[in-house]
Amino acid sequence: MSTIRCDIVSAEQEIFHGEATLVVATGELGELGIAPKHAPLITRLKPGKVVVTLASGEQLDFAISGGILEVQPQVVTVLADTAVRATDIDEAQVRKAKEEAERVLSHKDPKMSVEEAQAQLAMSIAQLSALERLRKNLKH
Repeated sequence: MSTIRCDIVSAEQEIFHGEATLVVATGELGELGIAPKHAPLITRLKPGKVVVTLASGEQLDFAISGGILEVQPQVVTVLADTAVRATDIDEAQVRKAKEEAERVLSHKDPKMSVEEAQAQLAMSIAQLSALERLRKNLKH
């Protein structure tokens, strides 16, 4: 089975490096599926999840805060300010951050700007979505 190298990198560290048969992420115009031999591409990514399918069929889930996706003939690279493996997500902490962002957005709390609250809310939703998918896959 044909594969493409996939690198997922946050501002702090490399989160994933390996071979994939498919990489799915949410671009500005919708969901993108990148398979081996995909045409070169650069696009912005929305906050959300990235799903990497390995040659074994296993799927790895990541939550990103948004970023850039670059596709070259032999490699797909996700560059994100923040990227987290679904297995590393602390659900209680994420739910607390989500509630705080929702509170700020509904009451205009001066502790956080609207833009910061929107970004925090988007990342929290992405992390919870990745965690939910991970749990669903573990049940099967």
